[in-house]
Amino acid sequence: MTAQIPLIDLELALSDDAPPELLDAAREAAEQIGIIQVTNHGVPDELIDGFHDSIGRVLALPREDKAELASPTGHPYRGWRQWPDDFGRLELERFIIGQFGSVEEAKAAGLGDEHAQLYAHPNVWPPKEPGLKDLAARYHDASVGVAEKVLTLYARLLGVPAGTFPTSGRPYYTSFVVNDYPTWTYDDGGDTDQDKLLLLEHADGSALTVLHQRGDYAGLQGRGPDGEWIPVPIVPGALQVFSGHILTKWTNGRLSAGTHRVVAGGSVTRRSTGVFWHPSLDTVIEPLAPFVGPEGSDYEPVLLWDQAKRQVEEYLEVFGRPDQVAAWSEGRPYVAELAET
Repeated sequence: MTAQIPLIDLELALSDDAPPELLDAAREAAEQIGIIQVTNHGVPDELIDGFHDSIGRVLALPREDKAELASPTGHPYRGWRQWPDDFGRLELERFIIGQFGSVEEAKAAGLGDEHAQLYAHPNVWPPKEPGLKDLAARYHDASVGVAEKVLTLYARLLGVPAGTFPTSGRPYYTSFVVNDYPTWTYDDGGDTDQDKLLLLEHADGSALTVLHQRGDYAGLQGRGPDGEWIPVPIVPGALQVFSGHILTKWTNGRLSAGTHRVVAGGSVTRRSTGVFWHPSLDTVIEPLAPFVGPEGSDYEPVLLWDQAKRQVEEYLEVFGRPDQVAAWSEGRPYVAELAET
């Protein structure tokens, strides 16, 4: 039988009256797939809709207007980007927001001088959407609340104290990403059973990623324990929660990192919004005591800051195209070119 990604009533699962079968479904998915969907998560529908309506107006602007919203310094995790495939065909557009808009803002929030340097590259706010900044901040904070509730649920499922996962201090998120996947109208020929991937398979480096998806088809897929790809149905109002590599390390491999991808297939633009939740930057990422037995662990401790400060360089080393790397090194905007036909 093919594994399924369960729909979890989060409020009920955290209550004293949680049905055992609900907790069993959540535990099985967390251990084998690393993805659950949650309802009754506490994020108001009007906040979700308001944010997506606002960012939708931005992403619907003419391309020449959106090009003005690219990071002025070429930072790959700020502002608007378009992502063509190797043939110059648009696979993905992104609008990305950093946790803080400047070094000064980060320091005012309590970050030290060194950590605050992550925010030396400004966010880009569309002048035609003056309310987007406030909506994004509220949406982010609500998503952090969901992540912390799910960590509490996972502690319960694993039989460890509620405070086992470190949530104290200021959580760090690498970026707040909105992805727009266009309809795919190209005839690639060949094997019609081969899915066109708009986002390659991967698992996130976060502890948890809180996602919201919109569209008319289940283009988001998670990899099951047997390697099969499981569609994540679009459920109005639901949020998807992916376990990342940090959570796998914290639990000494007990919980799987959710490997996922996005395939083409819809008749309207597909949109998703993800907040990547990490603990505070001074956290040492290593298996937590309740999950380490006498045999110890093969996971080496890593300071989160050591990963975060190298994030842009490591991303560009792996995925950066020569013109993008050049723009970053010269501190100028980068807008990928698309094929004309």
